[in-house]
Amino acid sequence: MTAAWIAVGGVGVATIALKGAGPVVFADRPLPSAFAAVMPMLAPCLLAALVVGQTVTDGRALVIDARLAGVAVAAVAPAPRAPLLVVLGLAAGVAAAARALGAAWPTAH
Repeated sequence: MTAAWIAVGGVGVATIALKGAGPVVFADRPLPSAFAAVMPMLAPCLLAALVVGQTVTDGRALVIDARLAGVAVAAVAPAPRAPLLVVLGLAAGVAAAARALGAAWPTAH
């Protein structure tokens, strides 16, 4: 077994131990009100950050292309209470049309 696999195993065991220790140690305590107010907002914020990161970057540089048009439509389409499938269809259609029209504005690497 190489050192890398030993490290992966150690990190895995430590992760499981830490995830298990939280509920055991803090099971009887309620969350402070500041944390209780923020917790529901964490998942949407993380999802939004991941979507933006995947939309406007290629791993190394800022790229503005058809994906951004699709995400912009997906951000605006729910305003008139459009169903999810309609939002997804509009976003995919706009991104496909922008790509077909050659929409791309990549920055230099």
